[in-house]
This record gives sequence, C-alpha cells and structure tokens, in this order.
Amino acid sequence: MDVRDADPSDAEAIREVHARSITELGRQAYSPEQVDAWVQGCESADYASAIESDDLTFIVAEKEGQIVGFGSLRFETSESDSDAEVTAVYVHPSVVRQGVGTAIHAELERRARAHGAQSLGLSSSLNAVPFYEARGYEHFGERFHEFSAHEETGVTGTVVEMRKRL
Repeated sequence: MDVRDADPSDAEAIREVHARSITELGRQAYSPEQVDAWVQGCESADYASAIESDDLTFIVAEKEGQIVGFGSLRFETSESDSDAEVTAVYVHPSVVRQGVGTAIHAELERRARAHGAQSLGLSSSLNAVPFYEARGYEHFGERFHEFSAHEETGVTGTVVEMRKRL
C-alpha cells in the first residue's frame, strides 16, 4: 500500500470511496435517513478543488493501483482550539481493519507534527470513535451536525468532538 498526496485526477475514485464508506459503515451508528443525507454530500462535493486547496492537506491510500482510502488535514483551526484538524479519514469497506485507516491517520499526524502542530482536533462520526480512541484521542464534547455539508438537508445527528496532544 502507498500513501501519497492526492491529485485532482483522483477525485472520482475518492468520491466512490467516500460514498461507499458512508453507505456501508455509517449504518453502524446512524439511521438510514441520516446516512442517505450524509452520502448525498458526496454527489455534490468538489473533491478536485479540495485537493488543490491551499487550506487542506489531502492524501490517498492506494493498493494495487486502486484508491482504497483518503484523508485530509487543515492547520490552525480555532474552532477546536487545536493546531490542526483532521477533516477526513475514510476507507473503502472492503479494506476495513487492514491498516488502511491507520496508515492514512499516521501520515496526517506525521505531517501535522512536521508543520509544528502540537495538537490535533476532529469531529468523529459515532462509528469512528473507537478508531480515534485507539490512536489516543479524548472526547471533549458532542454536538449536532447537519449531514451533507454541501447542501441543506435538515437531517442532523450526533458527532463527537475529540482532541489529541502530539
């Protein structure tokens, strides 16, 4: 497996991983209505622009020539009082528990440290909380989140705010 910087040409493969991850793994913690609203955001998301953004570090995990996961990181976020924020770690359901998410997260953490960050914050879906706890994150709150960040759905659900010192 190779973890590398994402390229705008990866956008459609990332969209597929994102949608499949939400559809299959999100149902562990959220209702069908919540999952449908959440995955709706994948359809309208502009992944190529996000990849090219100066505001995000965007990486992918590739296995046997196929993108099987992705992650993103934003620096200097004031919302979570952290030096950096993990904004995404998603893996294709076919590779869950095979180290893909761990490799993506480790690379994001490495890049945060290299950038001088001393803490990482994130908003975790309920189904991903154990993943982040295993990597040293602690809860510091919960909030309601409107699923589908790219368009209003009116569908909300709980996410867990987490933080880790580097």
